[in-house]
Amino acid sequence: MILEQLFHLRENRTSVRRELIGGLTTFLAMSYILAVNPELLGSTGMSKTAVFTATILAAIVGCLLMGLVANFPVALAPGMGLNAFFTYTVVQEWHIPWQTALAGVFVAGILFILLTLSKLRDKLINLIPSALKYAVSAGIGLFIAFSGLQTSGIIVANKSNAVALGNLHSPTVLLAIFGIIVGIMLVTANVTGGIFWGMFITAAVGMIFGIIPLPTGIISGVPSVQLIFGQAVTHLGNINSFQMIIVILTFFIIGLFDTSGTLVGVATEAGMVDKESGEVKGVGKALFSGALATTLGAVFGTSPTTAYVESTSGVAVGARTGLSSVFVALLFAIAAFFSPILTVITSAVTASALIIVGILMLSNVQYIDWTKFEIAVPAFFTMIMMLLTYSISEGLAVGFIFYPITMTVKGRWREVNALMWTMMVVFILYFAFVA
Repeated sequence: MILEQLFHLRENRTSVRRELIGGLTTFLAMSYILAVNPELLGSTGMSKTAVFTATILAAIVGCLLMGLVANFPVALAPGMGLNAFFTYTVVQEWHIPWQTALAGVFVAGILFILLTLSKLRDKLINLIPSALKYAVSAGIGLFIAFSGLQTSGIIVANKSNAVALGNLHSPTVLLAIFGIIVGIMLVTANVTGGIFWGMFITAAVGMIFGIIPLPTGIISGVPSVQLIFGQAVTHLGNINSFQMIIVILTFFIIGLFDTSGTLVGVATEAGMVDKESGEVKGVGKALFSGALATTLGAVFGTSPTTAYVESTSGVAVGARTGLSSVFVALLFAIAAFFSPILTVITSAVTASALIIVGILMLSNVQYIDWTKFEIAVPAFFTMIMMLLTYSISEGLAVGFIFYPITMTVKGRWREVNALMWTMMVVFILYFAFVA
């Protein structure tokens, strides 16, 4: 049997049926990205329908690579957090054209590929202190949640207090609040695909009450990706500034930690970690698949592609091999024909997804040792500065600057490796000459 030869189903004590159910569960849990990614990247000036197709292409390629090359029960798609950094920091705050930003994603993907092919992969991952890895993830969670509150109008700008509650009598704001409550209830109740169904119910209620216009159709041909396809390659020549180096470095670091962290988490859940050595079986091929997916995703026209922690939902119902990832790819391919419904996915609808994902990412603070002040300080500044500067990269930079300082004062300077000292100098130069 071909499937048995490709995925070793018997060896992994699974079946085609279990892998199909696992794949379907994972797809439902992460399908919100089909609405959220076009909404986010669309605010940079990119065509939302083209981004929709690019998102699907990146997910299909990523899932197929993860399934066929790595035989890993992990699904990939453009990552939350990285798309927010792409949109709000790189394009809107730093005024870098989205075409050049895509070129930065492409270069970061190439660097990721080279790293996965070298022996430096595991060493580099281990050189970044665990506390900062968790702080970056939690900080992005805060950032995403805040952007959901802001874009939906629940939180607005205020001259005296910087931010304040929005107009709670506005129909769109009320719809967003309704969606957040429904989404949280569904996820709390462990409903499969709770984030997706929360968005679905919110959009339906919005159309019933006339807050959201009805779509012109349900099924159509796949939207063209021509407007954004290949822009990453044709604009490589625009990467000629220190600012773009910071962009590439941020995409690379966050993408590396996000993918590796998710792979380890899912592998542990699936029983793919060697009990004696503690190594994850096939992690090299899995990281390579993620790196290649990011590079190709940039060519298609989307922000970095990464492994989805929602894959654990598929593992929880039985997925153990890459066959589940292949099924996820097929489901994304089917979803490509439903682009007309994008018109009903407004910021009021996506708010719940952003906030719930943010809450889930914030859970990483539990792994930070807050009892050690020299660790707590850089972790705290990483998270709070991401939120208050409205910049993921600047929050990361502040945390990386403080870490060597506090560790040195505490007498633990020997624990600070050369990479962290280098990063501190780079980010100080960034604040001095770029920011």
